Amino acid sequence: MNVLDRIDATLKLNDDEKMLVDSVRALARDEIMPRADHYDRSGEFPHDNVKAINDLGLNAVFIPEAYGGAQMSYATYLECVREVSKACASTGIIWATNFHAIKPLIEFGSDEQKQRLLPVMVNGGLASLTITEPSAGSDATGMKTEFRPDGDHIVVNGSKTFITNGAHADLYLLFGKWSEIADSKKSISVLILEKGTPGLKVVREEDKMGLRASSTAALAFDNCRVPRANLIRNPGDGLGILLASLNRSRPSVAAHALGIARAAFEDAVGYINERRQSGRKIIEFQGIQFMLADMATDLAMCEEWLWHVARMVDGGVGDFGIDASMLKMRASDLAMRITTDAVQLHGGYGFCKDYRVERLMRDAKITQIWEGTNQIHRQLIGRSFMKKS
Repeated sequence: MNVLDRIDATLKLNDDEKMLVDSVRALARDEIMPRADHYDRSGEFPHDNVKAINDLGLNAVFIPEAYGGAQMSYATYLECVREVSKACASTGIIWATNFHAIKPLIEFGSDEQKQRLLPVMVNGGLASLTITEPSAGSDATGMKTEFRPDGDHIVVNGSKTFITNGAHADLYLLFGKWSEIADSKKSISVLILEKGTPGLKVVREEDKMGLRASSTAALAFDNCRVPRANLIRNPGDGLGILLASLNRSRPSVAAHALGIARAAFEDAVGYINERRQSGRKIIEFQGIQFMLADMATDLAMCEEWLWHVARMVDGGVGDFGIDASMLKMRASDLAMRITTDAVQLHGGYGFCKDYRVERLMRDAKITQIWEGTNQIHRQLIGRSFMKKS
């Protein structure tokens, strides 16, 4: 058993959680991974993979039993994200986005909202966290989408971009600004917009470098009338909900990145143990061993930090934002470096689509950009050490 397998073995899960993780690993290996190359080349949305996930009832992992789910630990959820992403990064982020979008409803929604909307997810629905706008990326407070109250409804006007699951979602956790609150930050509010709402339009789906099977859409809202009953909490409560949701989604993005990194590392190890140069296996060269040592050591330390953050969340720790930023930043930087090194270790073959590392390198790049660019996370981490005067 190598060091990375030993880290996996130390993850403390109960019997039900272990059984689920084993089922996810088998599903990822036997069904999802064999289809990943096809979906990357075609750019089609992976409906087969989503159906397989739903047949396993995987959305129930993060939904409380009171609303039809079978909620398990955050560590279990992160491990499932990593395993699915290792097999197909596009499918991994599609499923992870369900959690990103629905967890705020679970934490902040009313009982009536949860009773009405969460069964959509338990029954295999797709959800979308709908924040980013053409002029508001990492600084979400710059969003311009307007929520205007109109009796028992809220009228939504505006646009969003780079929205994962945007063209296929059943539920959208939508952030905008309350028209009757002047303050830019205090006006941020959040509601659930349901599929089929008149005035909701998918403007386009992006043709991307990586994660090509994941739908990334630009959306427009033209006088969408949403029931006021779909407003989460009160007008102006959105910023706190937004920050709380990002703290939970950033470790999830890290698990996604580490799934990509682990896949690339394993492919590289397999290749250099078989490929020969000058009569020797590539792994026998000292320079290659040094590369492998750095990759394995950094991956081991980053995966340990993933489980550290998971323990914080499962233990009820409320203030883990900086820990999550450290994890997201380091995991995504590492995914980009390990996939790049894996391509290098494959030589010319690594540049060809016949080998998975070419796809993994393209898939890894976005992890450094979304859920806050890594430059933003470095700023947040650095600022956390500033002493108050």
